[in-house]
Parts: sequence; structure tokens; C-alpha cells
Amino acid sequence: MRGTMLWFNEAKDQGVLLTDDGERLHVTGEGFSGGTRPKGRCAHASVTFQLVEIDGLRTADEITFLSEASPRRARLRRRSPR
Repeated sequence: MRGTMLWFNEAKDQGVLLTDDGERLHVTGEGFSGGTRPKGRCAHASVTFQLVEIDGLRTADEITFLSEASPRRARLRRRSPR
């Protein structure tokens, strides 16, 4: 599934993400793939994850950040001499 990180508190090792379906899911630091927890601001970062249910609560697991491809810029054209 895909979603967007809303926030992650490094000190508390937890946060919240918003799925593309509009559901808010609790996130723990252990849920990040490869143990790579976010550093600094991560709000509005695109992520992919697996949805799991633990003790009746839905949570995200195997969370990975998507690398945003920067949009292509238009080429500058040189002015032709008149």
C-alpha cells in the first residue's frame, strides 16, 4: 500500500501515517524496513508499507520511503541572432 507520513517523533520512536484511502495508522520505529528510522522532518514524505493487524489494531509494517524524482526542467533555448 501507499501513503504519506504525517509525523514521526524520534524520541518516542513512534508516529502516524495517512494511507491513500484516508486511514491514519500508528507507526513504531520497528516498523521501518531495514531499521532505517526517519531523521528530522518527514511530514508529507511518500511511503509504501504492509498493513498488519496486531491485537485487533491495524498498523503499518515494512515501511519504506519513496524517492521523489525531481520533475524534468525544460531546456533553455538560445535566442537566435536577428
